[in-house]
Amino acid sequence: MSQILGVKFNDYGQVYYFASGPFVVREGQHVIVKTDQGMGLGKVILIRQAPKEEDDNEGHKTIYRLANEKDMESIAENEALSKDAFKFCRKCISTHKLGMKLVDVEVFFDRSKMVFYFTAPGRIDFRELIKDLVREYRTRIELRQIGVRHETQMLGAIGNCGQMCCCRRFMRKFVPVTIKMAKEQNLFLNPTKISGICGRLLCCLSFEQEGYEEFHRMCPRVGKKYTTSLGQVKVLRSNFFKKTLSLLTEKFEEREVSIDEWNEIVNKPPSEETLAEAKPRSQRSKRGGKPSKSDDSRRDTKRDKEQSEDKDGGSRGRGKPKRSDKSGSDKRDRKRRPRQDRPEKKERDGTPDRSAPEGKSESRSGDEKSKRGRRPRRRRRRPSKK
Repeated sequence: MSQILGVKFNDYGQVYYFASGPFVVREGQHVIVKTDQGMGLGKVILIRQAPKEEDDNEGHKTIYRLANEKDMESIAENEALSKDAFKFCRKCISTHKLGMKLVDVEVFFDRSKMVFYFTAPGRIDFRELIKDLVREYRTRIELRQIGVRHETQMLGAIGNCGQMCCCRRFMRKFVPVTIKMAKEQNLFLNPTKISGICGRLLCCLSFEQEGYEEFHRMCPRVGKKYTTSLGQVKVLRSNFFKKTLSLLTEKFEEREVSIDEWNEIVNKPPSEETLAEAKPRSQRSKRGGKPSKSDDSRRDTKRDKEQSEDKDGGSRGRGKPKRSDKSGSDKRDRKRRPRQDRPEKKERDGTPDRSAPEGKSESRSGDEKSKRGRRPRRRRRRPSKK
């Protein structure tokens, strides 16, 4: 029976699948396969049995042959050549003063092609560099620009968790990671905490994102008030690991309930126990403490009626509104005293008081009072004696 082989050409590369054909292959062996780039040597890391109805030539390509000792010697020579090419390329980069960083050099199994991986902030004119490399190695040369994540994947590093980076161990494709994922997972938005060795957001934020999205769909909105069988409550926070919610009740007590309990109590009328507890609180507020709003409104209307009765008919509605004085009863009596009982104004500087002419009411209008209160009266200048 034919087998399906999972083959990797390097430690951080993707897994490609081939059919074993007439060969019997074990896990960990090296095989020679035909690729679009030419002949390649890979390591078998996965073996599974192919279904009977599947044709070998239809689904996957068949391996060329099993690797022997001579093939392994050529692989060791290619690794030594890649190290020499790495040093030579760095010298050429410094000679031409190019703003690029060389990461790795890959030599194909049959030495038909050499690939130089580098990182750079922008576009680089490396035509002279290619000429030097072709002149030195006499083969096809390719310069491939990669990102900082692929650089970390090739070199390998220790992450914040103390283990080898996920991109080096098992990740083969990069998923886009956004700052929204960190917010939904209630993480501190500190760049040093949520960034990896490469300087980008941690790839592991995307691993649990699906679980957080499902949990937030079941949870109510944080900070909103809901009517439940416990009374009116406010959602303070949610706990993803415990699958619980923290609620603030009407008694200002914090209570923790699970998601299943929340679905049972939400949008239900308050129970008899909560109503019985709410009645003594309302009676307590009526007996002592602050008066109700209705009592305050009655007192205000009564005070306004008394003040309106004390005012004269001519000055009603035209003058300034009378302010309610709460300082004491003596000031209130002084204001209620009729105008005729008030003492006459004293004469100023020997001049008699200018009283109102006969036939007119002694009480001045509100407009005149406001004018006199706003600005002082100007004194007329006497003509100088010549």
